[in-house]
Amino acid sequence: MRPRAALVTAAAETKVNQMSDPSPDPAAFSCPVPLSRQAEIQMAHGGGGRLTQQLIDQVFAPAFRNAALDARHDGALLPAPPPGTRLAFTTDSHVVSPLFFPGGDIGALAVHGTVNDLAMCGARPKWLSAGFILEEGLPIATLERVVASMGAAARAAGVEIVTGDTKVVERGKGDGLYVNTAGVGWIEQGLTIAPTSVRAGDVVLLSGDVGRHGMAILAQREGLAFESPIESDSAPLWPAVEALLAAGIAVHCLRDLTRGGLATAVIEIAEAAGLAMALDETAVPVSEPVRGACEILGLDPLYVANEGRFVVFIPAAQTDAALAIIAKTAPGGPPMKIGEVRPTPAGQVTLRSVVGVERVLDRLSGEQLPRIC
Repeated sequence: MRPRAALVTAAAETKVNQMSDPSPDPAAFSCPVPLSRQAEIQMAHGGGGRLTQQLIDQVFAPAFRNAALDARHDGALLPAPPPGTRLAFTTDSHVVSPLFFPGGDIGALAVHGTVNDLAMCGARPKWLSAGFILEEGLPIATLERVVASMGAAARAAGVEIVTGDTKVVERGKGDGLYVNTAGVGWIEQGLTIAPTSVRAGDVVLLSGDVGRHGMAILAQREGLAFESPIESDSAPLWPAVEALLAAGIAVHCLRDLTRGGLATAVIEIAEAAGLAMALDETAVPVSEPVRGACEILGLDPLYVANEGRFVVFIPAAQTDAALAIIAKTAPGGPPMKIGEVRPTPAGQVTLRSVVGVERVLDRLSGEQLPRIC
């Protein structure tokens, strides 16, 4: 065994030799700094440091770029609306699974869902905020794909994403990606478009066939293959609403048919208006693939979610004019008159079936298709 002094001397010589080596091992002097480009979301992406800034610069800013966002402020400074213009404001969260599905993805869905809520108030969508809850381990390529789709959908809808936020949760606690959006729009006309404006004698018009979105999500999630593919109807609805208003149609109420579908939307309006609604099942368009899938799975297409369909309540005298406008401007189609408003019994919605039997429609007692938006 070597003496202690010899060990110390040998160690010192080794250190000197390492320092004088003209080509030392780079790993011996490396610092644990983040790589310039990550493949997956890390907890540090939500920490407000270098990786957070990289996420903003490399993913969000290129997709959403506009003057308000480029200011890099804590919030967006927006112009005041023109005199006599009212503001509409809405918010929505999106937890759809899977993130990508036939006809859309969570990014485009987040934009469409929020601009459509504004449109149902009779408001021109102007600005959106976007909050992202990211799960550690999410591939950044997946996030880039979602954000690109979101930016494209916003430009197509005529809105700007002007502010936002990003948070990261631990692996296994976020299911990949959640998105929250809030929106501001301008109401440029004097109508009060709301359930309280519905009147007995109004007609109920439907913009297109129902059930596509919910069945597209279910088929993708469960790996179901149907003879005819089913695609989501996710789309912006403001162009159709704008055309109705520009033509002088006395729009009393609008509602997009999301969770709970057509039946739930009409029930909600009937209860809020204190009036009765009578619908005709034979007039409600359902595509054959959706109808067949619903029959196989035991679902009622009247309760299946949509993301690009709406109902409008207007005076009966304007039915033909409104149907012609919707046919030219709304996705899907053809639009149909599916019912009428009656004075009593308050809050009740009835459906006349294909065999002429009338039944009362009620709300779902549970969730038949979870995580569809």
